[in-house]
Amino acid sequence: MEGHSDTATPGWILLRGLVREARHWEGFPERLAQALQQPARAVDLPGNGAHWRKASPTRIDGMVDALRRELNAAGSRGPHRVLAISLGGMVALRWAQRFPDEVACLVLINSSLRGTAPFYQRLRPRQYPRLLMALLLPLSHEQRELAILRMTTRQQSDLHGVAQRYARWQREAPVSKANLMRQLLAAARGFPLPRALPGLPALVLTSKADQMVSWQCSRRIAERWGWPLQCHLSGGHDLPIDDPEWVIAAIRQWLESGLAGRAQQPGGERHQGQADERPGQSAQAKADTQPKQ
Repeated sequence: MEGHSDTATPGWILLRGLVREARHWEGFPERLAQALQQPARAVDLPGNGAHWRKASPTRIDGMVDALRRELNAAGSRGPHRVLAISLGGMVALRWAQRFPDEVACLVLINSSLRGTAPFYQRLRPRQYPRLLMALLLPLSHEQRELAILRMTTRQQSDLHGVAQRYARWQREAPVSKANLMRQLLAAARGFPLPRALPGLPALVLTSKADQMVSWQCSRRIAERWGWPLQCHLSGGHDLPIDDPEWVIAAIRQWLESGLAGRAQQPGGERHQGQADERPGQSAQAKADTQPKQ
């Protein structure tokens, strides 16, 4: 785990995406904890990072169960604030759906859900060759990481330097091709989406320049449950790495607005004390804005 040392204190749980681990946050948990003055720590899903020897579950529910076991073993039972990117966002949403008392609020970054967007938006077709190359060709760790970075980042000035660092982490905690396939299968399968998520506040962050997943996936998630959407105009899929200050500013603005303590109800129903606003209106209204720094 990364971030705040007091594992018994509920706070922010950070979840990464496909074949990524806690170190790929690049110090983001510490920066978030300092900015918000709240505990923050990254947790690895099975098959990645500290758990690279474990088999990745082939269903999102299995990932949720593994996450809860780890947190319970650490004496951290929540309710947690959860920030998650991509595949981690699927895990976070399913966790909140199954165990609502354990999740206080969500921040979802460049995630996608089966049943809310077509497959060609959930993974852009032009990335299929790169993904197949990373899967099938006998590449070095650095070559594979460079291929991934070209899919996920837009604002890294030293891609080769970053790839070398990530390659070292892969040598230390290698994600097997079998676990990569298992994680892809879990993401493709998805899970039964709830019609409503009563009482769950959430913020959706996305980037219109994401080359891996269309930002329309985030828009559809925001509109489905009436959650606010903030769009970055130039960052890539790995938005916390491309522009961590923007992400932190967006979260802080959301928390200070009081929306993190209230949830927009789907179907136009308003949570008690919430301003009158049509579901999805905030998502559309904020689609081209950025939080003030």
